[in-house]
Amino acid sequence: MKHGKRYDNVVKTYDRLKVYSPADAIDTVLATAKAKFDETIELHVRLGVDGRNADQQVRGVVVLPHGTGKSVKVLVIAKGDKADEAAKAGADYVGAEEIITKIQGGWLDFDVAITTPDMMGLVGRIARILGPKGLMPNPKSGTVTMDVKKAINDVKAGKVEYRLDKTNNVHVILGKASFGKEKLLDNYNTVIEALTKAKPAAAKGQYFKGISLASTMGPGVKVQGTI
Repeated sequence: MKHGKRYDNVVKTYDRLKVYSPADAIDTVLATAKAKFDETIELHVRLGVDGRNADQQVRGVVVLPHGTGKSVKVLVIAKGDKADEAAKAGADYVGAEEIITKIQGGWLDFDVAITTPDMMGLVGRIARILGPKGLMPNPKSGTVTMDVKKAINDVKAGKVEYRLDKTNNVHVILGKASFGKEKLLDNYNTVIEALTKAKPAAAKGQYFKGISLASTMGPGVKVQGTI
């Protein structure tokens, strides 16, 4: 894969083979985040599990203490009082059948979809559209709930979902470069703690196989694992 001149110059400023402490890794990533926009800092974790087995799935949610720095558009699919509650709580879009039709027509201008349990039959009509994009509401992620106000507040406050991909990796946004070291380190520790607690009982051997941090336009920096 060919990279630009800027990327190649950044790579020369640190040792790509070195495994850094979390604090030093964040320092290094911030030093490489020199784009003209506020770069996103991403955490990538390779886990020692086999996601093909149901008892080795890793999935959950975590609220980052300093949020993600990203403006999140929230859609709530609900009716009646719950629709009113969602609107008052700050949902960007609220609706029922008309929203389903709109999504079937190709509209996906939202980042998180929340719904009440009684609406899941309706939402099921668009599961094939939302599922592949990671937008399908799910009780495990707190996005199928009667407490739509809390769900909206959590998402707006920085709740992120983590889940194993097909290659047994987890990818999570930690925030923006402008957050600075301390806030990013707090968010990093929060995610690692959540992943540690989410370790499946069936997982054997080394759990954290590889951890790296990277900015939007920068190369990956290796981080020391914990267990």
